[in-house]
Amino acid sequence: WTTEFFLVLASRPRPPHTPAREMCDVSDPALQEAYEDVRNDSSPTTWVTFEYDDSGKAIVMGQSGQGDIDELKEQFRDDARQFAFVRITTGDEESKRAKFILISWCGASVSALKRAKMSVHKASVKEVCRDFAIEKHFESQDEIDAEEVRAEVIKAGGANYSGNS
Repeated sequence: WTTEFFLVLASRPRPPHTPAREMCDVSDPALQEAYEDVRNDSSPTTWVTFEYDDSGKAIVMGQSGQGDIDELKEQFRDDARQFAFVRITTGDEESKRAKFILISWCGASVSALKRAKMSVHKASVKEVCRDFAIEKHFESQDEIDAEEVRAEVIKAGGANYSGNS
C-alpha cells in the first residue's frame, strides 16, 4: 500500500451521502392524525399501529383501538415489522396522568436485513411520535407483560402518588 494508492482512492468520486435514502417515508398525514388522536385525552383511542407498506419504504397506518396493551399485542404478527404508540393512564383518583409508550415490534419470521433496517427507520417514526415516556422493543408476544410495562412507565414518570405513604 503506497501513498499514491490512498491518494487515488481518496480522490475518487463518492456518491453523495443522503440520509433520506436510509430513512423511511412517514409523510402520510394519517400517521400524524393517529398520533394526535392517541395523545388527545378526550379521545377513546388508546393505541395505534404503524406498518410498512408493500414496498418496505414507507410507514402507513395500521390498526387502532381503545383497549389496553393486551389488546394491542394481538395486532403484532410473527412475519411483520410494526411500530405502536400507546397511551396509558397512571396515578390515582386525585391525580391522573396520561403517559405514552413507543413500541417497535419485529416478529420472529422477519429476515435479518429487514431487522437491521428497522433500527434506522425508527428514527423516521420518531419524527411523527415525538413525545413518549418510554420506548420498548419486542420480538415475541411472550415478552409483552402489560403490568411490567405499566410499572416501567410509572418509574420513568418520577413521583408516584398512588396512595402509598
